[in-house]
Amino acid sequence: MTSTEASHRHVQQLRDEAHRLATDADRADDADERTRLQREARQLESDSDQESMMAAGDIYPAQ
Repeated sequence: MTSTEASHRHVQQLRDEAHRLATDADRADDADERTRLQREARQLESDSDQESMMAAGDIYPAQ
């Protein structure tokens, strides 16, 4: 597996986990738990976007 393939796989895993957390948040009855899950999902989405951009050759991380 090349480093590009490994990076793509990791980005996809982050996005899958973010989607799972967002779905869990939608189903959560507790408002605090929903907020926590939404925050974690957003962070993972941000991380995956940043890693994807860096793997594509963009040397500056997303702000």
